[in-house]
Amino acid sequence: MKKMKYVLVTGGVVSGLGKGVTASSIGLLLQACGLRVTSIKIDPYLNTDAGTMSPFEHGEVFVLDDGGEVDLDLGNYERFLDSTLTRDNNLTTGKIYQSVIDKERKGDYLGRTVQVVPHITDAIQEWIERVANVPVDGKEGPPDVCVIELGGTIGDIESMPFIEALGQFSYKVGPGNFCLVHVSLVPVLSVVGEQKTKPTQHSVRELRSLGLTPNILACRSTKALEENVKTKLSQFCHVPEENIVTLYDVPNIWHVPLLLRDQKAHGAILKELNLLGKAVEADVTEWTERTKIYDSLQDPVRIAMVGKYTGLTDSYLSVLKALLHASVACHKKLVVEWVAASDLEEITAHETPDVHKAAWDLLKGADGILVPGGFGDRGVQGKILATKYARENQVPFLGICLGMQLAVVEFARSILGYKDANSTEFEPETSSPCVIFMPEGSTTHMGGTMRLGSRRTHFQVPDCKSAKLYGNAKYVDERHRHRYEVNPDMISEIENAGLSFVGKDGTGRRMEIVELQNHPYFVGVQFHPEFKSRPGKPSALFLGLIAAASGCLEAVLQASVKMNKVLINGMANGTAMGKFYQNGNVYSNGNGLHH
Repeated sequence: MKKMKYVLVTGGVVSGLGKGVTASSIGLLLQACGLRVTSIKIDPYLNTDAGTMSPFEHGEVFVLDDGGEVDLDLGNYERFLDSTLTRDNNLTTGKIYQSVIDKERKGDYLGRTVQVVPHITDAIQEWIERVANVPVDGKEGPPDVCVIELGGTIGDIESMPFIEALGQFSYKVGPGNFCLVHVSLVPVLSVVGEQKTKPTQHSVRELRSLGLTPNILACRSTKALEENVKTKLSQFCHVPEENIVTLYDVPNIWHVPLLLRDQKAHGAILKELNLLGKAVEADVTEWTERTKIYDSLQDPVRIAMVGKYTGLTDSYLSVLKALLHASVACHKKLVVEWVAASDLEEITAHETPDVHKAAWDLLKGADGILVPGGFGDRGVQGKILATKYARENQVPFLGICLGMQLAVVEFARSILGYKDANSTEFEPETSSPCVIFMPEGSTTHMGGTMRLGSRRTHFQVPDCKSAKLYGNAKYVDERHRHRYEVNPDMISEIENAGLSFVGKDGTGRRMEIVELQNHPYFVGVQFHPEFKSRPGKPSALFLGLIAAASGCLEAVLQASVKMNKVLINGMANGTAMGKFYQNGNVYSNGNGLHH
């Protein structure tokens, strides 16, 4: 059996250096060299998964096909590597301790004292070896390389068992099978203006003292490292100069793989892993082209994002990425106008009229409106007002999860005349429950008790906009994360008034996609299409929103149907659509689509 190769990415000095993007970029480059890649993210927190954490704590919760609620870095991996990961690709302290305690309770350790070393450290190594051999690219057989990202910063007390385990692991798999990339900060003191190496020196010294030796240093700095700084780092950190790369500030993260390639980081990794003979020359032509298009975009499309966590972009990371992928495909420069939902409400008009006016001005100035998913009742009334504005003023609209449910509530209030129409999530006693608690959910346990992961949606109406965007597919597989659903008892009444449920699950009882007739683009979905959007394969429904907001929806609908007779991974517009625009075909003039 072939030997698995491992690349470990660690971080030093401060958190938030971009280890996730670095790990994703390394994976992308290795893929470009013809290797099959998988990835593991280690999170040293005690939560078993990210499902119960607030977006304020840890950014968005990313949902996988198998229903795993994981760290947002796995979203980066999936987008960069176009892979489909599982919940096991996210390893947490909670998962490891739980598995060891379960074994101990069953008597698997035969009366021995259970300790961090060797029991926890062994469990970590076994987990890594098992998951590394599972393919994530849809092909048979194990991958060639596993990229492991260790969350947190070297020296953190909670990551100690993982560092000990990885130290043992590097010894166990042996030289030529393990490469450590240490991401560190080289700050520039504004007073002196010189790049300071001391923080990285200390970080590497600590790493070595814990039994891990870096093979490659990836230094975060505002500008490229000066030669004398590289020499100094090489001397003090015992890393060859050619293995020291700078991750300096770039306009957007799509540049990071190109930055690493230009500094031959992939060559250094391949050399450490004895893969130079197996790899081919890195081909990142398509990625480079897309990045060039992204950089050159000037014609703006304004999307109002009406949400609860507008101060924290990481809370809606996948939604932002999906908007970006669609905008680049349509040759439009994405401008996201953040609108705090509660600022649109009447109470704000009384308390802070200036804030209220500013929020409404942003909403009214937008080319399209997006209401993302969320939990809790804060800002719900504002989201309903934004939806009503989009419906009445023919503004392109996309509602996701809660956004779709509120579109139904707003329609029932405004069109059907049910003044107290609501979701039982916010008003349990409402006499017009448009949205109700789903049967198999749990009201007592929070973690992993929702309708989670990939589920199939069957199109009911073949010539609706959603079906066309998915290439006239009969069905589509998308990822879910919710507890409440549209009340099936109210469907016929709502449909008779003009709001069509064009997508339903296999039973026909769960409403998945809603569309408003006689509107340029008014779509609500119970699932989260953002989780399957990729740079080269924009999500169909986001593409629809951006195209409608740019005035070129008809062209996109024709192209989707024409180019996609086959459903690809639940995203029928797939790569073909991206290439369709990039090749400047019949609908494109190079700067965007003909209206």
